Amino acid sequence: MTMSLKPSLTFITLLALLGLTGCDLIGGGDESANSRLSKEAIATRDAAPEDVFKGVLAGESVFLLLHDCEVYRVETGDKGEVRWQSVLAPDFYPMWTACQRQSMHFEKGALTVTLGRMAFGAGGCCATGGTYRSTDGRNWKKIAD
Repeated sequence: MTMSLKPSLTFITLLALLGLTGCDLIGGGDESANSRLSKEAIATRDAAPEDVFKGVLAGESVFLLLHDCEVYRVETGDKGEVRWQSVLAPDFYPMWTACQRQSMHFEKGALTVTLGRMAFGAGGCCATGGTYRSTDGRNWKKIAD
């Protein structure tokens, strides 16, 4: 007596899914370097050169990062951890906005930053933002809308 087994499609699919889930469990202790980094550390590492200022302002060494229309003071710890402190952001706007333009320029001991957030559904730029200037990286003066 010969018996023929025909596995059902559901059984084959279930078996394949179980096999794929097992792939994640094999060698489980090997995390990638990116999974150990904070979102701030990754964004700092991947920032475009024109969005980073490392220099001296008012006699103090400063590390500033321009990210999504906001300026952050970047601090790194002994073990490589990265912390951000917001030092400049556009005024609050009651609707959803997206960063439309941002730039940073250093000249004659002062840093000039342009930020512009556009409201969703609105044309043109910008609902909030402007051009700001600082000589110390902490205190900012708005010099243009």
